[in-house]
Amino acid sequence: MTWFVNMQDSFLSGWGEARNGRALYCIRCTSYSQALQIAARARTRSEMKRVAVSSRPRRLRPGDQRTIRDVSDLGEVWTG
Repeated sequence: MTWFVNMQDSFLSGWGEARNGRALYCIRCTSYSQALQIAARARTRSEMKRVAVSSRPRRLRPGDQRTIRDVSDLGEVWTG
């Protein structure tokens, strides 16, 4: 099953594509345990808020910008 680690990037919210909303970052994981590890990493980053593991990417509201990345495309900062 596919899992998503969803979070809001507070640094980028209000800028660029998300200038009227939130900058959402969703990481697609291949297992629940992998998602828990990524969520733990995300919680250590001060710019990431509202970190949650879900079976779906976070829903968009008007003005939001969402980025979805596969865990295999991430660097050591996330997977370390």
